[in-house]
Amino acid sequence: MIMPNIGAFIAWGLITAFFIEAGFTPFGPLGGFGEDAAGDPHTGLVGPMITYLLPLLIAYTGGRMVYDVRGGVVGAIATMGVIVGADIPMFIGAMLMGPATAWLMKRIDGIWDGKIKPGFEMLVNNFSAGIVGALMASVGFFVIGPAVLVFSGAAAAAVEFLVSRGLLPLTSILIEPAKVLFLNNAVNHGILTPLGTTQALEQGKSVLFLLEANPGPGLGILAAYMVFGRGAARASAPGAALIHFFGGIHEIYFPYVLMKPALILAAIAGGASGIFTLTVFGAGLRAPAAPGSIIAVLAQTASDSYVGVVLAVVVASAVSFVVASVILKASRDRGEGDLAAATASMESMKGKKSTVSSAVLGSSGGADTGGDSARALAEGAPVRHIVFACDAGMGSSAMGASVLRNKVRAAGFEDVKVTNASIANLTDDFDIVV
Repeated sequence: MIMPNIGAFIAWGLITAFFIEAGFTPFGPLGGFGEDAAGDPHTGLVGPMITYLLPLLIAYTGGRMVYDVRGGVVGAIATMGVIVGADIPMFIGAMLMGPATAWLMKRIDGIWDGKIKPGFEMLVNNFSAGIVGALMASVGFFVIGPAVLVFSGAAAAAVEFLVSRGLLPLTSILIEPAKVLFLNNAVNHGILTPLGTTQALEQGKSVLFLLEANPGPGLGILAAYMVFGRGAARASAPGAALIHFFGGIHEIYFPYVLMKPALILAAIAGGASGIFTLTVFGAGLRAPAAPGSIIAVLAQTASDSYVGVVLAVVVASAVSFVVASVILKASRDRGEGDLAAATASMESMKGKKSTVSSAVLGSSGGADTGGDSARALAEGAPVRHIVFACDAGMGSSAMGASVLRNKVRAAGFEDVKVTNASIANLTDDFDIVV
């Protein structure tokens, strides 16, 4: 629900960075400070976007995933009750109300599916959606909103407890292994982004945006493979590092860790040292950095945090490099394991093939060649449209579509369209789905 709307979070972050009173180019009518000619305070864009736009987008996306546009509409209606009933940005409330209301609408529609008299379909559908939306908005106002406020308060208190006692770096013990097990998006965008956005609204920045998105730990591990690795792992590490650090697709380094699981210690050490550096300098980002590219990180860095953020990336890279180097040098094979097998293991955990690994390694682990599909296509109509699909339709699918698009054009098929999309948005308009 969060990832398809990251562009909206970035837009809010840029508007905040430039137009608030402490921004690069302060402007009251957009930044929401000062008064207009009539003496009324400026509303601006910053407050309404984070209060209404972002939660409603999240709710609509979640509802649409469950029950198409109809689910998205009733999910957004219900979320208004949560928004109005609280004084904090209701991201968690939106993630609850959007899918839940859409699911309820789907179940209710199933009761009279095929039983409505001809000519009354629109009347029944519109009124049922309005009634369900209104009821769930009331439930959100009286029940879900207060419950989410309690949870958010407890989560904020827990974060403050960790920060005040210098324990925040310990979160890397959970975050770094979670990344390799493909819980990174759930942790980053499901938990840290909502909490960080609320904190950024109050303080102008948040360290939580960099707990998972820091590219330093992965870069250090790949650099260690470049220097001390052997075989295919060493040969492919430079390309992987380029995609990881500048492209922001962190999954590219996961097979290198899975091939030698002890390297998770390097990731934890690098992540913890980076977080410690951020807390020492009081640094943070204004909005989420997605994907976790150094370019996105610097673009969202608060104006007083560039030194701390850059040092956090450098320190995390250096520490993870040192620890990974020790582990590789102490290993008999120096990392010369079966990278293809590790990639296949990663794909098995992720539930889909890794196109970024394919781009670096030349093949995607134990990927199926699709012989039956190829033979079937050879006997049918020509291929006109190919789509790469992943869970969010952003990172790995965009990379895969780019790689395949270049191959298709190089083969002389200029009329074949290659795009990327999220699995939830797939339709029957595509000839081949990867």
